[in-house]
Amino acid sequence: MSIPLDIAALGERAASMIEELGAISQSPDNLTRFFLTPEHRRAADLVGRWMREAGLEVSEDALGTVRGHWHPAGPDAPRLLIGSHIDTVADAGKYDGSMGVVLAILAMQAITRLGLPRPYGVDVLAFGDEEGTRFPTTLSASGAVAGIFSPANLAMVDADGVSYREALVAYGKDPEDIPAAAYDPDKVIAYVEAHIEQGPVLEAEGEPLGVVTAIAGASRLSVTVTGEAGHAGTVPMRMRHDALLGAAEMALAVERIARADKHGMVATVGRMHIDPGSINVIPSRVVFTVDLRSGSDTSRRDALTRFEREAHRIAGQRQLGVVISAFHEVATVPCYQDLQLRLRRAITDVDHRAVAMPSGAGHDGQAMSKLCPIGMLFVRCRGGISHNPAEFASPQDMGLAVAALVRFIERFQLPHLENDTSGAET
Repeated sequence: MSIPLDIAALGERAASMIEELGAISQSPDNLTRFFLTPEHRRAADLVGRWMREAGLEVSEDALGTVRGHWHPAGPDAPRLLIGSHIDTVADAGKYDGSMGVVLAILAMQAITRLGLPRPYGVDVLAFGDEEGTRFPTTLSASGAVAGIFSPANLAMVDADGVSYREALVAYGKDPEDIPAAAYDPDKVIAYVEAHIEQGPVLEAEGEPLGVVTAIAGASRLSVTVTGEAGHAGTVPMRMRHDALLGAAEMALAVERIARADKHGMVATVGRMHIDPGSINVIPSRVVFTVDLRSGSDTSRRDALTRFEREAHRIAGQRQLGVVISAFHEVATVPCYQDLQLRLRRAITDVDHRAVAMPSGAGHDGQAMSKLCPIGMLFVRCRGGISHNPAEFASPQDMGLAVAALVRFIERFQLPHLENDTSGAET
């Protein structure tokens, strides 16, 4: 028998909790809450209080991840992990990360009140350092939970010269305890995260919830195009070696390659530096970046090869030099097909169609995939806006997401997962 749920009430409660959490900020003018700051401490304490009110036992690991535990079969039983992060970017929206923690707590409150017998437990996790905004690290808290924390992170320093180790000690933690934060892989069934979409697809589809097929892999390139400076008024067009025009043509080539892809590829030229940068001088050197993301590693590698070929072709035609160097590479993380199927059924249970899509943004699931199978539930956000104070998810959509998580847990009878479920979308 399904747990009776008041979706409207759940959504209003979620909205109220997100407002309360969003008021905890380093700045009075916007939401900025960095990892291992006093504001992180206050947010973690609030989340811990909510977890206890939801009927969960609460603990905190060496990197400040707040853990709410529900273990009806005892602490040694395998467990399902559900969570997200409570750190933010500077001048952030209120929903990125925090919403996933709030929805998980509300779902577990419904579960614990009924006292469903289960041969497994559920842990709700509230990570920090997903955004990587304080230190030049990212996913270090979820990485510790997954057993892949790098000790080199402890030497990283923030903009004020404070090291990760120093910040951790000031937060009240002992770096020597970090290895104990890791779960035993044999006792973890899966990790599931609810998150705002951070894009416009669900809104365009007219649906509140989606199922993530994969967290896209990403490649970042630095492209240096060299030409020859010259007087803007005296060098004929046919005799110019204009580095900017070559770079512009290469940027358009990136766009064409991404548009032709069948795996939801996106490509962005986000930075472009022009030398000498004078209004009356032909550009002699341009350095620009390419950010390329895809739900398929094969597709992404093929696109990189095509772009390099195109860039050299353009440079040859324009008699320019070009050097391409990669400075960031993250592999695609597929979501388990079995979890995709279960999440789709849960969305169907709340009378909606599940939209399957890749995630172009990074998530804690990338680190958690080193520990266990992962799944993700997306929630529609207004205008597809994220990392922005205008970020918004409606109470109704959040209520539906809580209900879907409850139905997912209700149906989750078997701890064994298959990654080749018939009919699962990839």
